[in-house]
Amino acid sequence: MMDDLSKKYDLMVPRYTSYPTAPHFSDSVTGALYGQWLAALDPATPLSLYFHIPFCDEMCSFCGCYTKIVKRYDPVADYVGVLLDEIDLVAKTLPGRFKASNLHWGGGSPTMLKGEDWKRIIDHLRVRFDVTPDAAIAVELDPRTASEDYIRALQDAGVNRASIGVQSFDADIQKAINRIQPYEMTAQVIGWLRQHGIDHINMDLMYGLPKQTTDMVIREAELTIGLKPARVALFGYAHVPWMKSHQKLINEDDLPDAGERWQQFEESSAKFIEAGYVAVGLDHFALPDDEMSVALDDGVLQRNFQGYTADLAPAMIGFGASAIGQLSQGYIQNLSPLKQYRESISAGILPIARGIAISDDDRLRGHVIERIMCDLSVDLDEVCDKFSVSKATFVPEMEKLAPLAEDAIITIIGNTITVTETGRPFVRLVAAAFDAYLDSGKGRHSRAV
Repeated sequence: MMDDLSKKYDLMVPRYTSYPTAPHFSDSVTGALYGQWLAALDPATPLSLYFHIPFCDEMCSFCGCYTKIVKRYDPVADYVGVLLDEIDLVAKTLPGRFKASNLHWGGGSPTMLKGEDWKRIIDHLRVRFDVTPDAAIAVELDPRTASEDYIRALQDAGVNRASIGVQSFDADIQKAINRIQPYEMTAQVIGWLRQHGIDHINMDLMYGLPKQTTDMVIREAELTIGLKPARVALFGYAHVPWMKSHQKLINEDDLPDAGERWQQFEESSAKFIEAGYVAVGLDHFALPDDEMSVALDDGVLQRNFQGYTADLAPAMIGFGASAIGQLSQGYIQNLSPLKQYRESISAGILPIARGIAISDDDRLRGHVIERIMCDLSVDLDEVCDKFSVSKATFVPEMEKLAPLAEDAIITIIGNTITVTETGRPFVRLVAAAFDAYLDSGKGRHSRAV
């Protein structure tokens, strides 16, 4: 049955890390408008801060992130200076001194920073923001470029969570995706992290990679479980060469078909469940006592551009080239070309490339989509009451969902939609029924499973 479903619903839909999704951002949102949005923030609002480090020392062929390949430190050092200037620019625009409860570094590879850069950046942030004593300070870490001295520098800077990119432990797959990272290397770095007090560890795996088989994915899950991370993200490889030209290096004939992708996801997921991990949303797993599992149990799990999160801060400010932020008024994305990003900040202009102002209908639909993606269930009557709209609002969407109910991907009782365990891999299709922008012809997306 599942093989039939995976073929039937082998469709292209958004990942729903925002609503509206990024393909619908436009240049109608400018630095000036973003400045107005920042200035309107209530100083009592806790902030989440995201920092994008757009550098790697080599390109992984599966990568979907904005990054530049550099072999020298000089461009990175220059970038750190500009990043600090952007922090100053945003802080001066805000109507007061704000608390920051979550700080997250992504990339690219934040490991391209030197150890001393971390103290410099964190110290600068503490001048501009009240970084709370219990703040989550998380870094995406590439084991290939991390030494024990580097881990010690992260500890000194207050980092308390690390996300380890693995993707696959198989040597042949690593060669196919241009990421040579032996198991022993990853295990050593995790050991250093724990030795230096950074014991909240996440690991990222992928399925659907070139040359990957179900047996390989099962083995990778077993090796990962042996390292005992607090969280695991099991991402489906998104082959989007029309957006990321370097993915053209991957031979499409080596990619598993829809049925094989589903089997890889299902078999590896089962391994994590058997090991005591809690399934979170579409593709995350967490130990029962981890904050993410607790947030799921409490019904407050969130989803943003970093994926699933227990971060409850209502506003996220993005720093760095291509970084995305989210305020109550809408979404904003920084300029990507480093030259333009640098020039904008040098001119004292917030470096915004595009964004979208969200409407009341966007907020309504975004709430429904987030609850489906996080809780795998939503009571539309409760949502309509919450947003003071007619309970007939979603009649067209309920009609769209009827085929999914017939295929046991969801159950519908009254106006409550619940994704079944069979349907978990298809949750993005359920969310897509509420996407008013999906049929507008903008953007191309990744496969649903």
